[in-house]
Amino acid sequence: MIPVAIAVLLAQPPGCSGKGASLAAAARTHADNLELTAAAESFDAAVSAGCVSAQLPAIYVRALIAARDAYRFGGSAESLEPVKRALERIDSMAPLPEGDVVRFVLRAAMAAAQSERDELALLIDHAVDLEAKLQAAGLGAAPIVTAHEAAGDLWLQVYRDDDARRAYVRAAERIGLTRRVRLGLARTAVRMSDTPTACEQYRMLLSSWPSARQDVPEVSEARAFLQTPLCRSSQTR
Repeated sequence: MIPVAIAVLLAQPPGCSGKGASLAAAARTHADNLELTAAAESFDAAVSAGCVSAQLPAIYVRALIAARDAYRFGGSAESLEPVKRALERIDSMAPLPEGDVVRFVLRAAMAAAQSERDELALLIDHAVDLEAKLQAAGLGAAPIVTAHEAAGDLWLQVYRDDDARRAYVRAAERIGLTRRVRLGLARTAVRMSDTPTACEQYRMLLSSWPSARQDVPEVSEARAFLQTPLCRSSQTR
């Protein structure tokens, strides 16, 4: 009998090639630069070009965007409908190691949109635990936005700053200081009046940003904060 882990791996969709691979790579670059809408568009194009393995990231990213937008409407049933449809599509796909992680992250994002903090805690903690087990087994993580990163983003969204900072610190330890993690640490530090940390993280974020992509809101945000008197004085010490 084939072990379950091996069976799941064998069921994974084929990789990309040619145009599909280029589009998927472009999507990941957009995601690294925190451009989720552009990433979703590139993933959709990759799927259309025959890149089957881009399907889950495409669905996941669009659902994350929809859940974030739903927060502005109090997580109404109508605003969360795209996320529910995304979950149904994921359920209909062939099983993937990261599929359960994605499901729990999206359900946590729905809870966050409705400011259901207790439910959010249960769902995102489970997603992070599942992802940690996947990583320990060498099976990767949720695509584009990991559960570890999403945990910080969602706690920040519902104004649980202590939980957000703990989540970003854990993400930094387990998956590294990605741009999303640095931005989250900076924003959390601003909320908590930890100016030295905010200045440091914004500086590091700018230093890692590609020179060709300086027109994004996050760059403007970082530059504006670094021009505050406290940041400027700490830079000259």
